[in-house]
Amino acid sequence: MSIKVETPCIKQHYALHKKRTNKRMIILAALVALWLVPSFSGMVVAVLADAFLQVSAFVALTLALYYGISHHLNASSLQLWMQKKPYREVIFAGLMGILPGCGGAIVVITQYTQGRIGFGAVVAVLTSTMGDAAFLLISQKPEEAIIVLLISLSIGILSGLITDCFLPSPQLESRSSIDKQYSALITSPSHFDVWISRLSMAFWCLLIIPASVVALLLSMQRDVNHLLGLPSQTIEYLGAIAGFMCLFLWTCSAKSDRYSELTKENDNVLPKHWIRKVAQDTQFVTSWVVVAFIVFELLLRLAGEDWLPSLSLWGSATIFFAAIVGLLPGCGPQIMVTGLYLQGAIPLSAQIANAISNDGDALFPAIALAPKAALLATVYSTVPALIAGYGYYWIVEV
Repeated sequence: MSIKVETPCIKQHYALHKKRTNKRMIILAALVALWLVPSFSGMVVAVLADAFLQVSAFVALTLALYYGISHHLNASSLQLWMQKKPYREVIFAGLMGILPGCGGAIVVITQYTQGRIGFGAVVAVLTSTMGDAAFLLISQKPEEAIIVLLISLSIGILSGLITDCFLPSPQLESRSSIDKQYSALITSPSHFDVWISRLSMAFWCLLIIPASVVALLLSMQRDVNHLLGLPSQTIEYLGAIAGFMCLFLWTCSAKSDRYSELTKENDNVLPKHWIRKVAQDTQFVTSWVVVAFIVFELLLRLAGEDWLPSLSLWGSATIFFAAIVGLLPGCGPQIMVTGLYLQGAIPLSAQIANAISNDGDALFPAIALAPKAALLATVYSTVPALIAGYGYYWIVEV
């Protein structure tokens, strides 16, 4: 009875709280402020254009193919195949982990919390996943991405098998009915959420094909403005506007003031549609790529270009730094690390350590539903991350 009485108050309080707090707005406001400064406006336009034309278009196209196929795929036969041999679920989890983005890892975590797979699969998927940072690495340096993903897959599967054979599995903790009801309340979409979601879907349905074509031509070093008979820098300015729209839509889709709102993809609480998921995830990746590029450009301007060689002089210390950053939940900080690698600030060994150590957005549902398992899996992924990172450093880079 008390729950029914308090429910409207909780809902009203959350609605007011949501309107007053939106941490994503800080990023948008900071970007706009930089854009209005004459000495920084050119930099902001270039960053927005590069983020959209070099990363966002690729991410959207990849996610459209992935989610489109997954939406129509019947997984019942795959589940029966895994149930026959315990080690198969570990291999499957490792393969799901190396898929770009966090969707595969979240699926495995969900299956674990429902008691359908073992803890070794959790360790395998969290160790092998690189999260949304994989999109950035694949789009910019595909050869290095193959190396990182193959190492992550191998170590993920090995870690999962070792966990199943030698380590005890933590007990899952049940959630009370009150927690479930409150969680359902705070994730209920408002009319504003619905309209932002529709706008995001329309935006990407309109742009995904032309943006992908332009991105492909740019990757082939073609002058798209000349090919289309447009004035110089027209495509770049249009890309900057589209990139800003991605950041704006991501900002408007925030649902709380939690840390996770900044560092993870949106929870799909609206009626399920794979195009909506494509739009939400692409906007998240774009926003953090913009942040990473802006931070790097500001460091170059404020500290001078000498800071980049000095960071590379840290040598093996950058590996430890990258692995520690990987402990932070969410993909945002990991995209920052990948951005540093792409700019030559840290070596590939540090990128490998971060890729293995980071658990992406999958750590959030793990923390909520199985905190002990999340903590243990994080520890188990950090140890092989340091071993792999330093091993690659001493064997290959030194």
